[in-house]
Formats: sequence, C-alpha cells, structure tokens
Amino acid sequence: MNKTVLVLLGLVISTIGQPVFADSNDAIKARELVEKANLSVKNFAADSSLSYLHEHVGEAKGLLIIPALIKGAFILGGSGGSGVLLAKTGDNEWSYPAFYTMGSGSIGFQWGGEVSEIILMVMTQNGMDSLLTSSFKLGADTSVAAGPVGIGAKAQTADILAFSRTKGVFAGISVEGAVIKVRPQYNSAYYGREVRPSDIFITRTVSNPHADELRSSITAMVQQK
Repeated sequence: MNKTVLVLLGLVISTIGQPVFADSNDAIKARELVEKANLSVKNFAADSSLSYLHEHVGEAKGLLIIPALIKGAFILGGSGGSGVLLAKTGDNEWSYPAFYTMGSGSIGFQWGGEVSEIILMVMTQNGMDSLLTSSFKLGADTSVAAGPVGIGAKAQTADILAFSRTKGVFAGISVEGAVIKVRPQYNSAYYGREVRPSDIFITRTVSNPHADELRSSITAMVQQK
C-alpha cells in the first residue's frame, strides 16, 4: 500500500463518528432563525407603540427573540416557537445567539390568535441565570410581566418583560407558565461543535459572523431611544 493511500485512509478513519454540522438541516434552520430574529428586531424598533422597549432595552441583560410564536384558533391546542437569546456582555456589546424553544399548552393568546412575534427582555441576573439552565418555567422561579405599551407606559417590576407584535386576529398574549428550553442541536449546528449557553455568553469561546447583522440591529435599537 503506497503512502498516498495510507494518508487518505487515515483521513477517512479520523472523520468516522465525527458530527457534520456545516451542511446539516439543523444548521440551515438555525441560520434562518437568526435571520428571522433580525427582521423581528427591526419590526419592534419601528413600532412607535413600543416606546418603553426602545427606551429601556439598553438596561436589559438579555433579549430572547421569538420570531413566530404559533397557536391554534380560539384558545385551544398547543402553542410554541423557537428563538434566539443574546446577552449583554461586560463591554456593553451583544453576544452571539444561543437557541431556545418556548412552548406551552396554555400560553394565553386571546381570541383566535395564530402568530405573534415576541421579545422577552431579561431585566435581572436571576432571569439570565434561569436561561443558562436547560429548562425552566416562566412565572415559577422567574417572574414575568407584560411589557408596558403605549405613550407614558409605566415601568413593571419583573425578571423578564414580555413584548409582542401580532400577526393574527387577536390582541394580547400572556406567557406566564410557558416552558423555555435550550435547543442544543441548533447551538451545535450553528457553531460547528457542541456548545452550552455559558460558552456563548460567559466564556465567549464561539462566534459566528452570520449573526453580526442581528447584533447590529439590537445595538441600533438601543441607540434610537
């Protein structure tokens, strides 16, 4: 067996059992989710009724953006969606995203809702600590309140403030009781190796320039107040 064949054989053996992330379906879906989250941030930034969000987003420790939280008609059936969380770093920049799901059979859509864009503004360290776990329920160990809407909206005190923009025929949403879980497959696919949220937010050992536009959009919303 010649040297070239031995080298090729060695390369084949070395890749057996190694996960392939770059071309996986999860990687494609993760990238699409980041792009949709970027559009949602721009939508929220352009919504004049969300002045409280615009004025206080710079105080947030993190933003969980759910581009499409979906529910069946008239308060029946399950509901849920996928999203990305970005944390504010020590140098007042925004981290790269980690991937999550939010779902519940009892999320309080009102009157025939179908789709809503959601931003959860994480205001306390307790809220961020909850998001570093694999799964938690809003309103249990972590308090949540509807984000103030409209001119002159008054501040709310909670670990997490929930803001929504509706696309279906309904008004309002309550996310108390919803379960938020990490999506480890999307995180691994997006960054090319197995990562935890703490690797993204705290040690910052991974990055993906694909998310730079989303990070810039959040920075622009902070600066527009």
